[in-house]
Amino acid sequence: MIPLSTTIAAILSLFFLTITPLSLSSSSSLDDSLTYIWPLPANFTSGNLTLTVDPDLSISYSGNSMIISDAFLRYKRLIFIHASKVSRKFRSIRGPAYDISVLQIIVHSSDEELQFGVDESYSLKVSGRDDQSIVGVATIEANTVYGALRALETFSQLCTFDYGSKSVKIFKAPYYIQDEPTFAYRGLLVDTSRHYLPIAVIKQIIDSMSYAKLNVLHWHIVDEQSFPLETPSFPNLWKGSYSRWERYTVEDAYEVVNFAKARGIHVMPEIDVPGHAESWGVGYPDLWPSLSCKEPLDVSKNFTFDVVSGILTDLRKIFPFELFHLGGDEVNTGCWNSTAHIKQWLLDHNMTSKDAYQYFVLRAQEIAISNNRTPVNWEETFISFPSKMNPRTIVHNWLVSGICPKAVAKGFRCIFSNQDAWYLDHLDVPWEPVYNADPLEGITNTTQQKLILGGQVCMWGETADTSNIQQTIWPRAAAAAERLWSRREATTGGNINITALPRLHYFRCLLNLRGVQAAPVTNFYARRAPIGPGSCYEQ
Repeated sequence: MIPLSTTIAAILSLFFLTITPLSLSSSSSLDDSLTYIWPLPANFTSGNLTLTVDPDLSISYSGNSMIISDAFLRYKRLIFIHASKVSRKFRSIRGPAYDISVLQIIVHSSDEELQFGVDESYSLKVSGRDDQSIVGVATIEANTVYGALRALETFSQLCTFDYGSKSVKIFKAPYYIQDEPTFAYRGLLVDTSRHYLPIAVIKQIIDSMSYAKLNVLHWHIVDEQSFPLETPSFPNLWKGSYSRWERYTVEDAYEVVNFAKARGIHVMPEIDVPGHAESWGVGYPDLWPSLSCKEPLDVSKNFTFDVVSGILTDLRKIFPFELFHLGGDEVNTGCWNSTAHIKQWLLDHNMTSKDAYQYFVLRAQEIAISNNRTPVNWEETFISFPSKMNPRTIVHNWLVSGICPKAVAKGFRCIFSNQDAWYLDHLDVPWEPVYNADPLEGITNTTQQKLILGGQVCMWGETADTSNIQQTIWPRAAAAAERLWSRREATTGGNINITALPRLHYFRCLLNLRGVQAAPVTNFYARRAPIGPGSCYEQ
């Protein structure tokens, strides 16, 4: 990577300069002299020049990565959503050559494997033409294609359509940006069991995630209500879907994974066991403790674990991401205690129902590990039997605060999703607590801090489907995205209504411009429509 010649003082002064409140005129127009980048880069400097961007912007790239070439065309369409319609017709009367005509991309590695912790760092230089050059060049440099993807997003946010000249401009150039994420895991959960989401909608969500530099789609595919996924080893499982039209084929799942990879996003599937699994028994009733008591899954039968193993084996072929979520939350063992054959099994094995819960979780973990998976479990498993958990386990906090500090103190890795702030189905949680939530809260030991992989917002699907999911996710997910990407010292402390809110307004409007149905930022209840007329940048 080319080092940037910036000083700490310059960075700090720029930070406070560029994120001052929006200056809104009487017509509620934005002040074009301000810079809005979301999430905030790690280090950057800017100037006072305005550069024009050629609508026929070309790419200079010596590699042969389809990920890069496709992403360039994708972002070019976003940048020139207006200008491309008028550029050629009026180009001859627009004056001299454009300042930026070429986007140079330098990627140091040809390895495109997308695994956890892949290098997403990049540098971006936007300086325009010099005296010796007839064309201007912006330069992206990254160690991997995935760092280059993050740089393309940043570059696209610097480009603004100017309605007066009908051209795309970059204000406050030159830019020198050096950026990398704070956390390797920056996730969003979507739930396709409570409501089915069409593949096209899942793709729209993945696209919107890439705009905020989120990088893990936690796909909560099945739950007690429905089992929509095709599993070749046990083909009757998807009889538990809501209908035969609300299903995902193996090919659908491959399509989602490949679509996400092209945007630098992992897909982590979840098969929640042993609870939340009533739908499994529609196709295989032997998985139920009894016909009148249908979950948790029957712990006493080897067939149950044969099914779990078959599912994990099938999904290993589809989802390359090493992390696999096994759930383990909210397990009510009442059915085990009230079903004769399971009660006898517990007696024969000298187990209580609590022991059987531990047995099930640990056996499922062994199956996952045998499939070269890293098991992720909700926090109840850690709370119930921390000394028995496989040390490779990643603890996923959701229920109460303070779990991640306890988990990392025992040497476990942890993902932060505290429901008080990062459960998007909690519609009465405004953007401020989402933004202020800190995965490192209560953890001062630097070794333990490294065990916090990151965090995730969760879009549980009981009251969200295709009609309203995007406006429930956004813009609050963006608040968490900046917390997970940007440096802690830049996003902590101070008045976030000054340092963050204007930029979040702007980013929400950018999402709208790109076709994402992001709701107003400051509504008391999330996903509500505007209450009256007004500028997008104030709502």
